[in-house]
Amino acid sequence: MAKMPVDTKLIRELADMLNDTDLSEIKVENGELKIKLSRGNNAVHMAPAPTMTVEPTTAKLADAEETNNNPSDHPGTVFSPMVGTIYTSPDPESAAFIKIGDDVTAGQTIFIVEAMKVMNQIHAVKGGTVKAILVENQHPVEYGEALVIIE
Repeated sequence: MAKMPVDTKLIRELADMLNDTDLSEIKVENGELKIKLSRGNNAVHMAPAPTMTVEPTTAKLADAEETNNNPSDHPGTVFSPMVGTIYTSPDPESAAFIKIGDDVTAGQTIFIVEAMKVMNQIHAVKGGTVKAILVENQHPVEYGEALVIIE
């Protein structure tokens, strides 16, 4: 098996490009030459938060008390899109992004989830009033865990 020459200049350029961008991985293929650079374990795989739509019916209105007992069933629940540590404020000295009773707009930052040393902003999927905050600052969260209820 012949030894393939390594183009260190190309590898350095690709590494610089990786560092200068938010990319977590670069793959280059040219014939038999295949180069893959990644940021080690810093790659973050994100999935969109599950969304739920519920048609208003009298049966659902009658079950409102049951819905309050299981936040995952509430149509205004925002779920964690990843596993990590949740932060309710941008830094320890700042006020929380939201509190119960606050009005929020769609797209507003409501939490930060740290996953693999990357801070990921969690945004409100719809506007409304914060009815319940279901997580505590600096605690672990799981993928799909209910974080907040917005009505």
